[in-house]
Amino acid sequence: MSLHTPIKPARKARIGLYSVGLRAYWEQFPGLRERLIEYGKFIETRMSQWGEVYNYGLVDTESEGRRAGEWLNGNNVDLVFCHVATYTTSSTVLPVHQLCQAPVVFLNLQPTDRINYDESTTGEWLAHCGACPVPEFANVFNRARIPFRVVNGMLGLDYTPAISLTNETTNLKPEAIKAWREIEEWVRAASVPRALKHSRFGFLGNTYSGMLDMYSDFTMIQAQTGLHVEVLEMCDLDRMLKDVTPEQVKQKLETVHEMFQISGDSPSDPIARKPSEEQLEWSCRVAVAQERLVREFDLDALSYYYHGAPGGEYEKLQGGFIVGHSLLTARGIPCSGEGDLKTAVAMKICDILGTGGSFSEIVVVDYVDGTILLGHDGPFHIAIAEGKPILRGMGLYHGKQGTGVSVEAKVKTGPITTLNVTQTGDGQLKLIISEAESTDGPIMRIGNTQTPVKFRLPPDSYMSRWFAEAPTHHCAMSIGHNGSLFAKVGELMQMNYVTIGER
Repeated sequence: MSLHTPIKPARKARIGLYSVGLRAYWEQFPGLRERLIEYGKFIETRMSQWGEVYNYGLVDTESEGRRAGEWLNGNNVDLVFCHVATYTTSSTVLPVHQLCQAPVVFLNLQPTDRINYDESTTGEWLAHCGACPVPEFANVFNRARIPFRVVNGMLGLDYTPAISLTNETTNLKPEAIKAWREIEEWVRAASVPRALKHSRFGFLGNTYSGMLDMYSDFTMIQAQTGLHVEVLEMCDLDRMLKDVTPEQVKQKLETVHEMFQISGDSPSDPIARKPSEEQLEWSCRVAVAQERLVREFDLDALSYYYHGAPGGEYEKLQGGFIVGHSLLTARGIPCSGEGDLKTAVAMKICDILGTGGSFSEIVVVDYVDGTILLGHDGPFHIAIAEGKPILRGMGLYHGKQGTGVSVEAKVKTGPITTLNVTQTGDGQLKLIISEAESTDGPIMRIGNTQTPVKFRLPPDSYMSRWFAEAPTHHCAMSIGHNGSLFAKVGELMQMNYVTIGER
């Protein structure tokens, strides 16, 4: 088992697919029907890399459309792709989506980059005229108040069917590559609402007192995302802590030594020192209890914070949180500090999509390098770290009670995207998306996570744009440029979103 093997693998989207044509064509043009079905099976195979695909097959009359709509409903699909294989009337397609309310994407994927003008027959042309009915569909769906999206491009076959009179090997064409990138994003994005609707988010303790942007209504969160919030008590965790064995602590300590570099004393900060054996052992004991809590309550994510009375047992318990919550985050159970449930949602979206999602806020601006350092005092997403994260013993946690072990690390250098889930004045959740680059710039050696990030706008311009969107002050940092992917998540979840600094 890998150190990053998910405790609970994310659910894949259930994808509906069907192709359309006009029944009158089949007798007129022998082989056309079978050719279009073959195209549909090619699409099904490619989509199956990212989701569970339910391919109804060919819809060529309005009555067949009704049957397809009911069949798609029966398979509980999250998203439907209508492969516009050739011309058909809009009356064939509309009933599918009047019965099945899942979002729809039309696929206008031409099999060739250029038709063979000299030798083409009418039947040959009909195999390539998928764009013809799309404006008709667009008009009718608009009037029926059914939202739709369209992916335009080439089919991307890596061979040419025997029946074809032209070259259909288009898999390396930019129009095919771009179209399939869009299709992949739609399929992956559809996994987010499905996974969230089956998720259990633990809320342990309370929200950091006075952080008003953090406070959220649990009912509102469930109403808009479908996730369940399980309210947990520190005594739940304490009960599990009491049953931790020395052997379990030893095993967790081995994992910690494998995943982290144990620091010496910070050369600059007197409160950041080499972790003591006692501190490491305590963090590992707490980490065993934290994983047990996740498993017992069947959690998919966790938001936590507990202040604790000075010198109390729970103060000591929460002092050991960061290492274990970092380990859980790396294994698909995102953990957000300070009771920030909305950022736990942002982190889980990143996790479902396989892009990481590390807990972050603004640390400081570097005007010399033109970067903004993003990070926190923990937890950290170890799986997307640049090198081995460092563990430092903390004489105190700034602004919090207790002492313990903290993570000092940065996200790997390269393309990143921040995702902020905020709440607007009318109570609606909103996504704020920013693509950027993480750099190899310096960070402080104070036992906190920090990543120098160069956004597409200068620091002051970026911050002005970001602050104007009224974010929560935390965000999730993911690896890769995921702006269009996150935007599709917003669309499918019917959630407002904004992308800052778009090209």
